[in-house]
Amino acid sequence: MELQGNGFLLRAWQQGDEASLQKHADNPKVSAFLRDRFPYPYTMEDALFWVNLAQNQQPLTNFAIVVNGEACGGIGVELFTDESRITAEIGYWLGEEHWGKGLATEAVKLVTTYAFEHFSLLRLEAGVYNRNTASIRVLEKAGYIQEAVLRRSVIKNGEVMDKYMYAIFKDEQLNSQDA
Repeated sequence: MELQGNGFLLRAWQQGDEASLQKHADNPKVSAFLRDRFPYPYTMEDALFWVNLAQNQQPLTNFAIVVNGEACGGIGVELFTDESRITAEIGYWLGEEHWGKGLATEAVKLVTTYAFEHFSLLRLEAGVYNRNTASIRVLEKAGYIQEAVLRRSVIKNGEVMDKYMYAIFKDEQLNSQDA
């Protein structure tokens, strides 16, 4: 499964992505607003572990963002279970040299459409730290609406921050594509 964007490709992670993954992920500006489970420093061992874990994933929920043949970011959805099985969380990161070019926004739109078409979802949501203004813009440009502010709910690198919750619904996303 591949999703084609304007100047980039979304595809499954594969062997050979490790060096570019490590290069782009090993950046404190990249990891600053990601969950702690995304390590910094990001070592080659971390890259090997991730590619090994993600490369044969079924169903496909994690994509490498590939520009000019190089994996320079990641995007995926985490499917919820039990009574929340109609919901998934979208998350993404991108190497610094590709920031500010609209790539993340387009990738979010592509994966949003993919998730609604391939899974029995009604809702996709994203949590973003209040200081991550670039990611807030990405979500808003992709059609996500802010639903809540979870005040002082996260701590990252010793700083307590608010987390904004954004969401988009399948019927709203389909309607926005028709407009």
